[in-house]
Amino acid sequence: MTTMRGATPASPRQGSSPRPSPRFDAFAGTGALLRFMVRRDRVRLPAWTIGLSLLMAYFATALETLAKTPEDLEGLTAFSESPAGALLGGPGFGFDALTIEKFLVGQYGLYLLVGAGLMGILTVTRHTRAEERAGRTELVRAYVAGRHAPLTAALLLTALMAVTVAALITAVLSGRGYDAVGSLLFGAGVGSSALVFAGAAAITNQVTEYPRAAAGMSGVVLGAAFMLRGLGDMAATQGFGPSWLVWLSPIGWSQQTAPYVLDRWWPLVASLLCTAATAATAYALSTRRDLAAGLLPPRPGPPHAARWLRGPLSLAFRLQRAGLIGWSAALVVAGIGYGSFTQPLLDGFEDAPEDLVAVLGGAQDMLAGYLGLMGLMMALIVGVFAVLAVQSLRAEEADGRTEPVLAAAVSRPAWLGAHLAVTGLAVPWLLLVAGAGTGIGAAASTGDPSLIGELVVGHLAHTPAVWLVLALAALLYAAAPPSLPAVWAVLGHAALVAFFATVLDIPGVAVRLSPFEHIGAYPSEGVNVLAGLVLTALATLIATAATACFRRRDLATAV
Repeated sequence: MTTMRGATPASPRQGSSPRPSPRFDAFAGTGALLRFMVRRDRVRLPAWTIGLSLLMAYFATALETLAKTPEDLEGLTAFSESPAGALLGGPGFGFDALTIEKFLVGQYGLYLLVGAGLMGILTVTRHTRAEERAGRTELVRAYVAGRHAPLTAALLLTALMAVTVAALITAVLSGRGYDAVGSLLFGAGVGSSALVFAGAAAITNQVTEYPRAAAGMSGVVLGAAFMLRGLGDMAATQGFGPSWLVWLSPIGWSQQTAPYVLDRWWPLVASLLCTAATAATAYALSTRRDLAAGLLPPRPGPPHAARWLRGPLSLAFRLQRAGLIGWSAALVVAGIGYGSFTQPLLDGFEDAPEDLVAVLGGAQDMLAGYLGLMGLMMALIVGVFAVLAVQSLRAEEADGRTEPVLAAAVSRPAWLGAHLAVTGLAVPWLLLVAGAGTGIGAAASTGDPSLIGELVVGHLAHTPAVWLVLALAALLYAAAPPSLPAVWAVLGHAALVAFFATVLDIPGVAVRLSPFEHIGAYPSEGVNVLAGLVLTALATLIATAATACFRRRDLATAV
């Protein structure tokens, strides 16, 4: 119905409100989405926050039990002030007058910072890019939610988790009688780490349309921050070298607050500014792409599939090819970086007491002890790759791409077995390139080219242990997909045993539960071939059970 010329336009209906400006439309619905995310993460949120605070409580209890006298603390100082201690812990502020709380945050606080960074990355990716990939963001945006509402709600949820974990850690430390200001400062540093890497994830989630790729890019940022911090702290401990590298790492910013020693808050300003800058960049980038798309569009494929892509094994390799390339390059670079510090580390740790020599592999030869520990660390990192590979299978199934494959001539055991075979073959390959990279760096540092071969052997020896982790992850995925994240506890326990069993006096029964403790950290220890065969057989049996379980359960298809 049209109005006559000159007539006064009809007034808005009674009770209606003027439409808000486009600027505020972009954030409409943020509060409702935040409430929904909190409800959806009613298990994940306490698991992350309480889990990190309980880990800090465990470290504190173990240290108080172990170091009961000043002499015990002096023994800990010798290791922590060495380049090895700087690599595995941090700069060690105030270790000239060491106390339990100084050692706690200076040596073990690093792992709380890394855990908080992972929390931020996975939370943002889960509630932004993964939701877009599943098609749920489109439904939400079709109603009242603005363009920036999902990202804003995800960042607010991460901030809520960061504040919660900071408060819990502060309560744990101050409740043990430690200085309240230092406890609050360390808790704030852990929370800041979560925020910084959440901002990095916010950017990577705009770049690619795949959640796994976005999380992987953010993981590379976290790994680079860990490596830069380690190299910078090692250089600072030795008194020469690029110690300034620590200031390029968000992890280094939190450690440079020096709780219980200097108690300086200003390094956290860099974390907050970085978070604000990355969040603003993510908002700007989100306006330059379509919903469910990335800034880097996928390359168009050929009109016809190649002959080698006609089977489940070749398809599994094609899906993991990009990840293999990225992981291979990252492990080579990390290996060369850590291997290049071999000789400076030995020069700074020549007179270590016997109980601290055990931390580096339990060998009197410090060179072999350090290289054996590096092999174990790389094996744990490759274990992360194996778990992520299995998690990608769950994503394939949830997104509805598995069902069409299985509806054709591919059987369920063949599909799952092909993916496990490709990942299983990738494990020794990644250990090989990691060992070669570490060997090249160590050979260049010490002038001994024979170290390349020794390190390759030492790294490859951990293959059966990683296979067992892979098989356990496959069994959880095949039997009960929601329980798959529980496999991270296996790697977490293995890392705790690998680095802290000697210092924290972990019971032998708990040590033997780690699959990485049975083969031996070559070259500091001989390779236990029998243990490797047993682990391989056990991994094979568990993988077989996984294929049998997968045959019987229903698929979780996309809706």
